[in-house]
Amino acid sequence: MGLGEMLSNVSNLHSKRTALIHDGKRLTYDELNRAVNSLANRLRDIGIEKGDRVAVMLPNTPEFIISYFAAQKLGAVVVTLNTQSTPYELTYLIGNSKSRVFITTGQLSPRFEGIRRDLPFCKEVIATNGLDEPSPFREAIEAGPFEIDIPEMKDDDPAVMIYTAGLTGKPLGAILTHRNLLTQGDLLTGVCDGNEEDRSLAVIPFFHAFGASANMVNPLKTGASIVLMDIFNMDSIFRAVEEEKVTYIAAVPRLFLGMILHEGTSKYDLSSLRFCITGGSAMPPEFMPLFEQKFGIKLREGYGLTEAAPICTLNRIHVDQRPGSIGTTIPGVEARIVDGDEKDVTPGEIGELIFRGVNVMKGYHGDEKATADVIRNGWLHTGDLARMDEDGFIYLTGRKKRMVITSGFNVYPREVEIVLNMHPAVKDSRVIGKLDLMRGEIVKAFVIRREGAGADEKTILRHCRTYLSSYKVPRELEFVEHFD
Repeated sequence: MGLGEMLSNVSNLHSKRTALIHDGKRLTYDELNRAVNSLANRLRDIGIEKGDRVAVMLPNTPEFIISYFAAQKLGAVVVTLNTQSTPYELTYLIGNSKSRVFITTGQLSPRFEGIRRDLPFCKEVIATNGLDEPSPFREAIEAGPFEIDIPEMKDDDPAVMIYTAGLTGKPLGAILTHRNLLTQGDLLTGVCDGNEEDRSLAVIPFFHAFGASANMVNPLKTGASIVLMDIFNMDSIFRAVEEEKVTYIAAVPRLFLGMILHEGTSKYDLSSLRFCITGGSAMPPEFMPLFEQKFGIKLREGYGLTEAAPICTLNRIHVDQRPGSIGTTIPGVEARIVDGDEKDVTPGEIGELIFRGVNVMKGYHGDEKATADVIRNGWLHTGDLARMDEDGFIYLTGRKKRMVITSGFNVYPREVEIVLNMHPAVKDSRVIGKLDLMRGEIVKAFVIRREGAGADEKTILRHCRTYLSSYKVPRELEFVEHFD
């Protein structure tokens, strides 16, 4: 079974149940499935077939989910793109993936128009202005036909390609299969005691592997509901929980830290919340009990990476959170801590964290060497250092690879350095991660200017914003004479 068939089956079982809630409006499973089928027929009409790539750059709106599953109904591969992507980044991402269709918003589509001539393989753009406004996207989901034949899909067929930071400075497209994502979709019911009465609050972007798995695939496979939020602040989050009776939130630590520090939370009724899950980056251990004391809600930490679809470990809801631990492995996944010779270390000893299981990606698109570097003898090497206690609880201790994780997004310093060094005033640069309470880390750059160059910090950061998504742009920049 593939993801497209999954949605059809769930829609048959729960046709009148609410699937999506966005800006106070609701779509039932039947309405969602009809829109998906209609868009899939439109994609088929323009030549999309099994194995073709469909690029989707959308915020957390119904259009993302409709586009995602429309591609799945054809056996196509969804290439999910960060809405912050610049034209410079899109040229590589759409070109490298060989995406044939680009689905985005009317507001974001100009980023593609300026690079269209460099992407001859991508023939079609389908833009949306929201489901209530006229657009090519709205026409596509209303035109029909509202039924479609789904090709036979194998477990190992590619379903999604998500670009993740690469050590060389170029992003790598991690190919996730139908099996990867469908087994991830069992976590709400199998690990978190969930059912069709649950309601997810989707604030992490769906183009992020964590957001797609925890807040989209899981509730949809269960027949539950998703409350989508593409624009929000802390008060709107609390209001959404109260008004829509949200039962769980899976998000990055920054959101939960914001909840703890936010004033006036006592005026909101959060009694519907059963649990919260934090992941994407490390949660400061001292804040875990503060959250539970303030709200009376279980907050559990997990761990994952894009190459593992992404969830690998989780602290169980009915087991006390062990301070600093990312929990134990989820069903179908094994973990080891190994030394430099890939031999298991003793409990409590530090080594590299590696995984094997149903969640591990097929590989990196078009890069056998990069794939072989991280998947060796069936084990996915994370590049993270960790220790494991005798009960199987895992504790992260550091990183082998040079990487910054900011608000749950991976940034490889080399990519930022390449862009910095493109500026004519920059002789050389060095990028690091600097600890930050709310974001985990921020990107900091050290820059050596060329002799006689007068470019200041604002000029160089403006240059970075032209080429890099905003989360990759250094938040601090320091001019130095040399590197230590």
